[in-house]
Order: sequence, then structure tokens, then C-alpha cells
Amino acid sequence: MQVVGYDTGVGDDREPALRLATAEGLDRLSLAPGTGLAYTLDERHCAGTISDGTHEACSNPTAPYCDDHTSRWACARCVGNCDLPLPSCREEHAVYLAAFAPATFKVGVTRSWRLDTRLREQGTDRAAHLRTVADGRIARQVEADIAREVGDRVRVPTKIEGLHRDVDEAAWRDLLADYDPKETYDFDCGFVLADRPVAETLLTGTVRGTQGRVLVLDNGGTTFAVDMRDLVGYDLSAGGTDRELQASLGAF
Repeated sequence: MQVVGYDTGVGDDREPALRLATAEGLDRLSLAPGTGLAYTLDERHCAGTISDGTHEACSNPTAPYCDDHTSRWACARCVGNCDLPLPSCREEHAVYLAAFAPATFKVGVTRSWRLDTRLREQGTDRAAHLRTVADGRIARQVEADIAREVGDRVRVPTKIEGLHRDVDEAAWRDLLADYDPKETYDFDCGFVLADRPVAETLLTGTVRGTQGRVLVLDNGGTTFAVDMRDLVGYDLSAGGTDRELQASLGAF
């Protein structure tokens, strides 16, 4: 079986899960807190594509997706100089600030009705809804202006580095003072970490929880943080990994 995707579990009362392609078809591997996982990561190759509930496999060695199966989002680097190419561009949009502990911030945009979902998908610790605008083009223009000061992206390793930390209240308060937000959010991922987890790519251990696309696992006295996207494309075999893993200081 192969990992062909992941679900952060946000919205519609879903639980976080990995999407698997098996000999019998598509399946889901639950990542609910307390779930025990014991899989070895074997070869990694392109995860192919899913169409109408059917997985189309691909043997190309590029992972998680080869060029033939990589979709490029038209709005990924848009700064509002477009002609509203997608139907969703014409929907009402929200402009927001997101905070990742302890003091990493970014500006972002999403369709208004997806605001809470989008913030949770990113694993945001705190957030603030700044403005609601008529369409995506205006939202991207506002975003580009704010991004010159705040930035508009945060890498997953940076998020992992702060998983055991709280948001710097003073820094967050000072940032918001310049924007007069319409509403603020404070998210709880459901678990507390005493120390920074070890960044690793594995699927063996007991699920502590998930935050955005980061899976947190306990294994052998150490807590690991796994970017679920780094699992996509791997073939899995039953049985926990036997390779040597880095241990945290708390394990000694």
C-alpha cells in the first residue's frame, strides 16, 4: 500500500488521516489521538492521482508527485494583477494574520466562508480577521501590501520549532495594534508538549495529535513531529521501523 494523500481532519467532523492506495482500493489510516501506528516506510515514488474515487498509480521516481501529476494553483503567487481566472476568485474573501509560536507571523487570504477551516489547516496558534473584501483580486492586493512588512508564508520546520511554545503575547499584541482586527482566534490543538519534538519522517509510534499537517508521535520516550506531506508517496509495510532514531534530551 502507498500513502497517496492526507487529511488534516478540519471541518465536517472528520478525523485526521492518511489516504492509502491498497490492492482493494482507497482506504484511510486514522491519525486520531491515541492511535498506535506500526509501519515501515519503504520505497518512495510519485503518488499518482485520484479521480472519481479511483487511484491511478504512477511509478515515476519523483515524489511526492512527478511533473505529470503536479497541479499548479493559479493563485499561488498572485498579487492582485490578475483577471479573476477562477470562479472562486469572484467570491467574497477574508484577509487575515496568523501567528505561530513563539513569534512568527504571516498574512493570508481565503474565501470568507473558509476562514476558520483555512486557519486550522495551517496549524495556526492565533489569528486575526483583518478585512472582508469583494473578491480575490482585491484580497491579493491587500495581502501583497501587508506582506512587505509581515511576510506571507511560514515553512513547516519553523512551525515544528515552536510546537512546544506559547505565542509571544506582547509581540502579537503589538502587531495587531496596527490593524484593528474585526475578530481574533485562539486555537487549541488538544495536546501540550514540554519540549520541542524531534523532526523526523516515520510512521511508528502512538499519535499524540496533529496540528495542521504536522503529525506528533510518541516513540520510545521521544516525541516526534512528522510533516504529513513528507509521507506522501511512500510504500508502507506492516511492522514498526527498526532504524535508529534521534532521541530527545527528555528521553534520557
